Amino acid sequence: MKMQDSLAQQAFIRQQRHRRRLVAVCRCFLLVLLLGLWEGSARIGLIDDFIFCSPSRVVLCFADMLRDGSILMHTGVTLLETLLSFFLVLLIGLLGALLLWSSRSISEVLEPYLVMLNSLPKSALAPILIVWLGNNMKTIIVAAVSVAVFGSILTLYNGFSGIDPDQIKLIYSLGGKRKDVLTKVLLPGSIPLIISNMKVNIGLCLVGVIIGEFLAANQGLGFLIIYGSQIFKMDMVVTSIVILCIVSAILYQGITLLEKKIKRSF
Repeated sequence: MKMQDSLAQQAFIRQQRHRRRLVAVCRCFLLVLLLGLWEGSARIGLIDDFIFCSPSRVVLCFADMLRDGSILMHTGVTLLETLLSFFLVLLIGLLGALLLWSSRSISEVLEPYLVMLNSLPKSALAPILIVWLGNNMKTIIVAAVSVAVFGSILTLYNGFSGIDPDQIKLIYSLGGKRKDVLTKVLLPGSIPLIISNMKVNIGLCLVGVIIGEFLAANQGLGFLIIYGSQIFKMDMVVTSIVILCIVSAILYQGITLLEKKIKRSF
């Protein structure tokens, strides 16, 4: 019986590996196909490569900007702003959610305002932030934080409120206090929720940084997109967008690796 279970398990593992390889091959094939169609359409004149650009022009533009170091500088600025805003959102989100969880009265007073602020289009705040804070990196980081922080607080608070009440009663019945509930039940039980929230927030922070750079920056990938569109240098615009896609994928995968590491440690 054990031998049959072992063989079945090995067959299942082989099947899952085969499926992952197949998915990876299909992804690569789809990417190559889309790039090939894009390049071919530009070369035979189906699309105007001046307006729609092409993969080869993106590569040449990237190589030129890599030689003068500008692309690394602009990418580094955007990455720094994104990481700073992400860690601020993580910290403020956790503290805000814990504050709401700790007091029912505070949560009843503040929750409608958080819902309203979360629903507000954040691009409407950017011009006000420029007037208040000036045209600098601080404005961009605040704009990025405003995009993600209110939703983060509400999501974490709703997750904290859904913790099993029986576990909380058990802590109290054993003589524990609210601090023990926080450190032994709430936070350990909410790690999957916090990681999931981080995955969402890293993308939102990058979006917020780009919104801020559109309006209040002289460096960064968002600035390159606006500057390139103003001077009709579409290869610069598309190159910046491609780099943004790569940066967002790397940041997301970084949090995914952190999630796997945490799961292995438990």
